[in-house]
Amino acid sequence: MKIKILSYNIHKGFTIGNRDFILEQIRLALRETDADILFLQEVLGDHKDERCRIPDWKTAIQFEYIADSIWPHFAYGKNAVYPEGHHGNAILSKYPITDWENHVITTNRFEHRGLLKAKVMIPDVAREILLCNTHLDLTQSGRNLQTEKIVEHLQGHKDLPWILVGDFNDWNKKISPRIEKSLGATEAFRKLHGSSPATFPSFLPLLSLDRVFLHNLTPLTATALKDPHWRNLSDHLPLYVELELLA
Repeated sequence: MKIKILSYNIHKGFTIGNRDFILEQIRLALRETDADILFLQEVLGDHKDERCRIPDWKTAIQFEYIADSIWPHFAYGKNAVYPEGHHGNAILSKYPITDWENHVITTNRFEHRGLLKAKVMIPDVAREILLCNTHLDLTQSGRNLQTEKIVEHLQGHKDLPWILVGDFNDWNKKISPRIEKSLGATEAFRKLHGSSPATFPSFLPLLSLDRVFLHNLTPLTATALKDPHWRNLSDHLPLYVELELLA
């Protein structure tokens, strides 16, 4: 069975440099991919700043607005909390979510991070898959500690197919080999293309920050979406992967 997934740091619905609010354009672009599961980072879960004067603000519960009627099942992990609201990671799915939880993996008071885990049931084959979405620190020391925590969380799921994706800020590619070796995982792009694609900044991608790791799943295709309209949306490019789940 083929499953289509997409990972995307949506930058809270703003273009690079926070110049324009383009959540509606992001939502339309995501719909066009026809992905079965979305893994989104930097998603606003709430924002009640009365000083906000953005005409097309739409909603501050961004994961619900994006999900709409296309992805009826979703989970949201609140990480960064401030007086006006909060933001974090979200998983949107066409498949039923049977269970989910958000684990705090924060390492310093400036960067509030989490590991969002959700289990989905694939009805066609009666199989359960574990979905994991995260956004790691800017510092190497922080990423090292967070990688240890992620490995601990996933070591107990060796018999279950799982997907671990997100913005790993792994520009120097030190985290990927550790996750692959420690968990027996496959990084989809390294498997199919030999390296991970540059995804940041979107208008001129130079740094490879985003990853898609798979366990007991086979990557069929893996693409960083680079069409012109994606370059004008968030500050990251999205990763699109088609994978196979054996019955």
